[in-house]
Amino acid sequence: MPAAAAPIISSVQKLVLYETRARYFLVGSNHAETKYRVLKIDRTEPKDLVIIDDRHVYTQQEVRELLGRLDLGNRTKMGQKGSSGLFRAVSAFGVVGFVRFLEGYYIVLITKRRKMADIGGHAIYKIEDTNMIYIPNDSVRITHPDEARYLRIFQNVDLSSNFYFSYSYDLSHSLQYNLTVLRMPLEMLKSETTQTRQESFDIFEDEGLITQGGSGVFGICSEPYMKYVWNGELLDIIKNTVHRDWLLYIIHGFCGQSKLLIYGRPVYVTLIARRSSKFAGTRFLKRGANCEGDVANEVETEQILCDASVMSFTAGSYSSYVQVRGSVPLYWSQDISTMMPKPPITLDQADPFAHVAALHFDQMLQRFGSPIIILNLVKEREKRKHERILSEELVAAVTYLNQFLPPEHTIIYIPWDMAKYTKSKLCNVLDRLNVIAESVVKKTGFFVNRPDSYCSILRPDEKWNELGGCVISTGRLQTGVLRTNCVDCLDRTNTAQFMVGKCALAYQLYSLGLIDKPNLQFDTDAVRLFEELYEDHGDTLSLQYGGSQLVHRVKTYRKIAPWTQHSKDIMQTLSRYYSNAFSDADRQDSINLFLGVFHPTEGKPHLWELPTDFYLHHKNTMRLLPTRRSYTYWWTPEVIKHLPLPYDEVICAANLKKLIVKKFHKYEEEIDIHNEFFRPYELSSFDDTFCLAMTSSARDFMPKTFGIDPSPFTVRKPDETGKSVLGTKALGHSDTQ
Repeated sequence: MPAAAAPIISSVQKLVLYETRARYFLVGSNHAETKYRVLKIDRTEPKDLVIIDDRHVYTQQEVRELLGRLDLGNRTKMGQKGSSGLFRAVSAFGVVGFVRFLEGYYIVLITKRRKMADIGGHAIYKIEDTNMIYIPNDSVRITHPDEARYLRIFQNVDLSSNFYFSYSYDLSHSLQYNLTVLRMPLEMLKSETTQTRQESFDIFEDEGLITQGGSGVFGICSEPYMKYVWNGELLDIIKNTVHRDWLLYIIHGFCGQSKLLIYGRPVYVTLIARRSSKFAGTRFLKRGANCEGDVANEVETEQILCDASVMSFTAGSYSSYVQVRGSVPLYWSQDISTMMPKPPITLDQADPFAHVAALHFDQMLQRFGSPIIILNLVKEREKRKHERILSEELVAAVTYLNQFLPPEHTIIYIPWDMAKYTKSKLCNVLDRLNVIAESVVKKTGFFVNRPDSYCSILRPDEKWNELGGCVISTGRLQTGVLRTNCVDCLDRTNTAQFMVGKCALAYQLYSLGLIDKPNLQFDTDAVRLFEELYEDHGDTLSLQYGGSQLVHRVKTYRKIAPWTQHSKDIMQTLSRYYSNAFSDADRQDSINLFLGVFHPTEGKPHLWELPTDFYLHHKNTMRLLPTRRSYTYWWTPEVIKHLPLPYDEVICAANLKKLIVKKFHKYEEEIDIHNEFFRPYELSSFDDTFCLAMTSSARDFMPKTFGIDPSPFTVRKPDETGKSVLGTKALGHSDTQ
């Protein structure tokens, strides 16, 4: 049976930028090169961006004729019969956006990409290289002495380092949201289908050229969740001018995928981390929250499990679990001018009515539903009061906010001094974390897109029957989320998240009928594979925020790390300290410029002249905010009505406005993911089609000895495993396209 709805695949995946003296022509095509779109960019405006999109879809023949006529027309204008009037400037895979400092606009193009993961046939790419091209012609350029410095600061944000995009899968939303949208009732889709189409018009009329001119599936495209989009500001200027296929939204964080082979049955384990673009920055320069409830180092981590033997979102089996990390939602900071490894924590502003925490938890209730569970890992007992300051304020804020929430939706607060338990010889840290993880997953549940398997109905497990979340006819929904924090939200947080993820993974495997009990043990191939994925994830997030890789890992807390690991830990601590002391300020300036927090303006102080960026991130310092929220009814009314379900996933008029729904023939390229993935129209090699050389449990972890049980759920001794348990791990998972 054909799907009622499918994600719309972007028709702009391959781009070529052509150049004339007065214009740039950006020609974009789908992968099959059967449909083309053209943007015309004016180069005669020194400071304004003039882009025209006729919204017409061209065939390959029409585009060739068009480019031929452009070449001829521009050669005639220049009076050069022999040479070309149209130059091929660069080939690309997408537009990151447009940016202007003090002169004219630049266009930023993705010139190299690498496939990192595959979810239901939808490829996720990592940006490998970009090209930044100045648009205005040299003849109209008005030079400014500070332009080069701004350009250097902007390019200090390394776009080839952990930025990801997809042409057909919305990375800013969770799998639960994306599949909920695809499962909307057919009647609603019919009512939402837009019949209006913008009339085409000719963008080449001033070039001196003459232009030539069954059963359905609903294609759905949702608005991205802008909090996790990093090029939103760069695309803002063209958002209402060009067709949506030109808008390629990128996320920053981590993406990794590994293959779990269960007696020959391939199961993909994918880990996606989305870093928030709000109140973003580096370790000591961004702490706590801003006046809008956005916190520092906020990252949403999603683990996705799918049966790779069936690719389709409709027929396949998919499961996901989401958890969040983020700084303590209070007004606090640390003064790094003291040059101490642990600068004192200062509460910057009294907040007796927990205003900023209320804004933060309101956002969370809207996106995740209830319950919100806080796992606070900061130290409770200290000789000199340091981390405890945050605990005391957070307890007061949560206690205040819970007074007004309905009892069944209150915020659950779990304090656990992880550092104290680590030092204790009597206590096993990970065993205690496992107990917390079980209780958390039991409360929130997880997402799975199919009903409970028949075997789990015949042989029900006690733990399974106590599972929370929301059970629906088509599967289960996760309601609520775990929010973990320590001070930095790096080392302790990553280990705690790994333990919760390991617990959720057992339930996910059980729900797909792959194990007979929802339990996973350490020293199995499955858990080693998952641990390696989580440590790559932790290292990447730690480098982005703290300037070094993880100092304490899962093995450190299991107390099986070798002695050589201790010297590495010391080096990482020194690396983090050096980064925080010397390079963080420059990185913060770059992030502020890239995200559009600071806009260079003639006659106003430059970015490097500002004594602090506090006023850029706290809007209420520059102007009075229009409305004051209630101190008691601190939530958004619509959100509370639909709890425990997240309001963002409720089918209502406000959410339907965020969707673009269009009807297609079932074999049209825009919604045919089989065609997009296997590309039957081109001569392809296995290396290109299956270019993702991901970590595999059978190849990388299973012992090579004959007669060993091949199950990835068998406990193995350290000397039995196919990969060194204590050795270094490979960071790359794929080949360059």
